[in-house]
Amino acid sequence: MKELFTIGEMAELFQINIRTLRYYDDIGLLCPETVNPETGYRYYSTKQFERLNTIKYLRTLNMPLEKMKQFFQNRDARVMEQILEDQLLATRDQLAQLQNMERKLTRRLEQLRYALNAPMEEVRLVRLPQRPVAFLRRQIAQGENLEYPIRELERMNDLKPVMFLGKVGVTVDLEELRRERPTRFSGIFVFLEEEDNYQGGAQQLSEGDYLTVLYSGTHQESAPYYRRLFADMEERGLVPAGDAVEITWIDSGFTQDVSQYVTELQLPVREG
Repeated sequence: MKELFTIGEMAELFQINIRTLRYYDDIGLLCPETVNPETGYRYYSTKQFERLNTIKYLRTLNMPLEKMKQFFQNRDARVMEQILEDQLLATRDQLAQLQNMERKLTRRLEQLRYALNAPMEEVRLVRLPQRPVAFLRRQIAQGENLEYPIRELERMNDLKPVMFLGKVGVTVDLEELRRERPTRFSGIFVFLEEEDNYQGGAQQLSEGDYLTVLYSGTHQESAPYYRRLFADMEERGLVPAGDAVEITWIDSGFTQDVSQYVTELQLPVREG
């Protein structure tokens, strides 16, 4: 039986990169049986087989190399029990984070598909649930860049920037809506989701009936669509029930092509 194996043979046997074996040697995790003092060539024996098998197994558990070194320096079943328990807890935490990310990605994808596939410029009467938001009441000129008030909203509510993509909206009060052309917003908000782990004070967009319309464009193009909402509202014998909501489902966060922007107006209504 062969007693010594070159680093290349070891790499081939265990399907591992030669550079990885060299690195394991450098940090003292897996040292060769012997090193030729003249050539510097590393030679491994079957004594290293079990250790490398264990290393490969622990790597599949995403165990840090430093913890592996601690185990090999004090090989004991109780030590391994604690290491595996710690790694299990870390894995569960990572799994929870991945599940949160999956839910957030699924929701973003659903919102994007809604914006891409919903009928444009069609007024609809829909029932919307109560929706939690972090809200900043502030007069904002319609042409003003929303990035500054978004940062203010973020700072005042201790929000994470990752929470904002596809989740920001503005409100327009009734007095402004009655103007021929609305020119300012009454507030700005970000939708809150369970996965955000938000600890601040939340407000609610009320549950109720809304007249809604989606159109291709930005907030600046809202005026003719508000006129359509009010005309439809009067035809139905309804009256406004609160501030309007504007949500840009597709904006510069998704595309640099302004023609692909999609904005939705939501006007709460009730029986007159």
